[in-house]
Amino acid sequence: MAYLSPNQVKQYKDQGYISPIEALSSSEAFEARTEIELIEKKFPNEIQKSGRYNVHLISPKLDSIVHNKKILDAVESIIGKNILVCSTTLFIKEPKEQGFVSYHQDAKYIGLEPHNWVTAWVALTDSNEKNGCMGMWPKSHLDIKDHSEKFNVGNLLTRGQTVENVPENKVKSVELRAGQMSLHHPRIVHGSGVNKSNDRRIGFVIQSYIGTNVKQTLGKNSVQIARGVDKFNYHELISRPKTLMDKDNILIKKKENKYLHEILYKGSKKKSVY
Repeated sequence: MAYLSPNQVKQYKDQGYISPIEALSSSEAFEARTEIELIEKKFPNEIQKSGRYNVHLISPKLDSIVHNKKILDAVESIIGKNILVCSTTLFIKEPKEQGFVSYHQDAKYIGLEPHNWVTAWVALTDSNEKNGCMGMWPKSHLDIKDHSEKFNVGNLLTRGQTVENVPENKVKSVELRAGQMSLHHPRIVHGSGVNKSNDRRIGFVIQSYIGTNVKQTLGKNSVQIARGVDKFNYHELISRPKTLMDKDNILIKKKENKYLHEILYKGSKKKSVY
């Protein structure tokens, strides 16, 4: 069974994250990477910069990960049996480049209330300290912290949103093999460094799996029903892709990314490439 154990659920509640969790086989992770790189080759602009959002809407391989039973079992252990898929993001760090993710809290800018949701970070390549794995600040999920908006070069976040003075000695590295995942709380402070290896580091982030009682307070976005039933109907429903880069699905992705862009930059006069 892939449901979380009572000790894992307790760790999530106490620490704000769980890692590692077995999610995919190494071959499933490789197949997803291959499909991403096929899209990059045939449609060079489709998933660049802000196009990295919601690629599961045009990629059957990524869609199958979003609806993977092992992942959904683990998610159900945290938010309950009625699960919606809100959006996804690809975090690709090229070797020797200066891309990083500043320390931040997802809940600060994403508009999903209440916080009955969880982010699944699925490693499609190995993720380790050398290539810029995530670092989590345990127990930092108990409240929302102040953030600076730096819009700094190399930062892979929209606003360069940054929690200052994070105690590095308390941050725990989240190392994952390809196919493993972590689950983290909307309010945990986390970030990641640059990729100093000779290969890409690819993370596929389901951000987020939300309970059906969760509303979008900063705009609108559509969802897929991943498991259970939605008795609240706060969001429009969208379909799953059946073929790679279907024209209708490309339009759906474009629409959803426009919605997400408006949410992430709500109240900001400045915008980055993401």
